[in-house]
Amino acid sequence: MAGTASPVDQDVLIVGAGLSGIGMAAHLQMNCPDRSFALAERRANLGGTWDLFRYPGIRSDSDMHTLGFVFEPWRHEKSIADGPAILDYLNRIVDERGIRDKIRFNAKVIGADWDSAAARWTVTMENDKGAVTTTTARWLYLGSGYYDYDEPFDAEFAGREDFQGQIIHPQFWPKDLDYAGKKVVVIGSGATAVTIVPSMTEKGDGKGAAHVTMLQRTPTWYFIRPAKDAFANTLRKFLPEKLAYKITRFKNVRLQDIAFRRARERPEKVKEFLTKKLKDSLGDRYDAQAFTPPYNPWEQRLCLVPDADFFEAMKADKASVVTDHIERFDKTGIQLKSGKHLDADIIITATGLKLAVAGKIPVRVDGEAVAWNEHYYYKACMFSNIPNFSVVFGYLNASWTLRADIVSEYVCRVLNHMQQTGTDVATPVLADPNSLTEENIFDFSSGYIQRALHIMPKNADKLPWRLSQTYVQDRIDMRTGEIADGVLTFTKAGEAAKVMPAPAELEAAE
Repeated sequence: MAGTASPVDQDVLIVGAGLSGIGMAAHLQMNCPDRSFALAERRANLGGTWDLFRYPGIRSDSDMHTLGFVFEPWRHEKSIADGPAILDYLNRIVDERGIRDKIRFNAKVIGADWDSAAARWTVTMENDKGAVTTTTARWLYLGSGYYDYDEPFDAEFAGREDFQGQIIHPQFWPKDLDYAGKKVVVIGSGATAVTIVPSMTEKGDGKGAAHVTMLQRTPTWYFIRPAKDAFANTLRKFLPEKLAYKITRFKNVRLQDIAFRRARERPEKVKEFLTKKLKDSLGDRYDAQAFTPPYNPWEQRLCLVPDADFFEAMKADKASVVTDHIERFDKTGIQLKSGKHLDADIIITATGLKLAVAGKIPVRVDGEAVAWNEHYYYKACMFSNIPNFSVVFGYLNASWTLRADIVSEYVCRVLNHMQQTGTDVATPVLADPNSLTEENIFDFSSGYIQRALHIMPKNADKLPWRLSQTYVQDRIDMRTGEIADGVLTFTKAGEAAKVMPAPAELEAAE
């Protein structure tokens, strides 16, 4: 990057060494090889979510041919992968591509300040011993995830202090928890609960729980599929690895898109299909009350059940589902409002995550604190009137990494445009927010989303001020759309950004 900007420690600082951050590092190497970069990771290890969560059975809730990167084939036989396999994948990428020595571990970002005159970010970090340092960068890229690492959502249950057993939240799973032969109640009905329940009953060495009960307030829609993708594994036998991966990825993206659109357009048909699959799997164990949600499929994410393991545990009498409301905890378990009592030695509160915007990092532009709920998304990765800044917030209806890949590619295109034009600053300029019609694109009824709407950035009813949920179209727009579109404004250090006509408008005027 050129111009009158002040020197920096690196051109791009990536916050977070999980899927999003590692993906951006690899894309920078491929698309902006002359740009310097570093990663700041608050934890002692890379992996983000896949390093933090250590509960039994931790796995992807979407297939690894779309949760994997576009540039790195998934080689494992199982496409629904466990946490250790995903960490192996990420570690291989950073080692084979020389990214590891760019990662600064135990570096928690506690502040980010933009200086327009110098055209650079000054980022403040704190290590695990409390020492504070700063670093500077032209561009700040947040791959810090979407939820609060420090504080999960933990519903307040009366009588918690009376319970004489253990209460555990999956986000902070204790190492070497002994649950052999114990009665376990898992509160919740989402992906975490449905993963934990069969995993705690599986062990054949006498270390599994005696029984695991999933206590749900509201049923969830489940989708059963094999953990192994037979199509992908067959292709790999006959085609080069990268070609087989590309074909499988294309197939899975299309099927996800078709399934989502069908659920929105013909919800009753999709309900019938999912219910039939459940009845086929559970047989006489099927209970309509436990498996008929009060909402349509894809009003919340479908809950994946690989190899029907959750239902197999139920048929083996190792697990059960109870649909009820909690009155209170007591010494020996949970008293339900129906009058029933669930005995428990261990209670697991799989009650959800708490969303966090921009990793909870205080961000300031020329000394003024940024309130994210006052800014609009631009191109699903930047924000109105925030310069040289991007973030990854994945899809609600598809794999997270699909967005991470196209955002990384797009930001690299912006960086290259800045270099070619000798500019220092890229700002999505929104002169009149009142000219936009605001729309809530988070039309999902999931509790973790609804609880966080007040802190989320704004969305307009049309592009580019919108966090779109249509990957196939987004990929086309992000890869081929005009960079200098009249909204994204390019200036040199110290110059004021203002709305400029798009190239097409200039041609029309001439």
